[in-house]
Amino acid sequence: MSSNPTAKKPETGSTGDQEERIKRFLATASHDLQSPLRHIAMYAEMLLDDLEPTLDSEQLQSLRMIMEKAQTAQRLTKALMSLAGPTPQITISDVGLTDVAQEAWKQSREEFPVSGATLDANNLPLIRSDATLLTIVLRHLFSNALTYHGAVAPHVTVTAAREGADWRIVIADNGCGIEPVYREKIFDAFWKLPKAGTAPGPGLGLTTTRDLLGTLGGDIRLDHSDESGSRFAIRLPA
Repeated sequence: MSSNPTAKKPETGSTGDQEERIKRFLATASHDLQSPLRHIAMYAEMLLDDLEPTLDSEQLQSLRMIMEKAQTAQRLTKALMSLAGPTPQITISDVGLTDVAQEAWKQSREEFPVSGATLDANNLPLIRSDATLLTIVLRHLFSNALTYHGAVAPHVTVTAAREGADWRIVIADNGCGIEPVYREKIFDAFWKLPKAGTAPGPGLGLTTTRDLLGTLGGDIRLDHSDESGSRFAIRLPA
């Protein structure tokens, strides 16, 4: 059968091709990180067992922190490996949204120690979701708020309400806002909001957030943004 000379060829560098490259990168990088992370956690645990009687409280805390962070990184890389695979595996359980938000905030603050940054995420409901993936989602949103903050100290608020068969989770910040011309691009892979003075990064935070929520049966959109800050709305099935 002869080919149709008028048939439109797929565009090189299309969104689908780009997302497939991202998934391959995530799968490879996550797999390669598993061995060193496992060894870091193992040796930290061995040092704790061998040296605990001889160490002071500060040294013990440092070793415990190394082990805990390595174990957390192992869980995250396993989640990313699952996401990048053809059939992502998720673990649904009862998740305290306040606990998840506070853990995501703690991780974000360690990466972006902005002076005076505060989080308001109290009395949030118990939901059915995957705690690890949801922590990654919130961490990316919090990190953006800490990166693109305005003249005042960053303040992030998380609220949640039941809407029919879904949960609506809203993350609001007091940052510099997103100009209308950029609002269709913020979820594109490798795209970063142009802002002087921000640290370089891969520009995958919101792309990963959208894909993770899709895995969980939900979605995310920019609900509102102006000079007073931005508000993202997450939908998750209840």
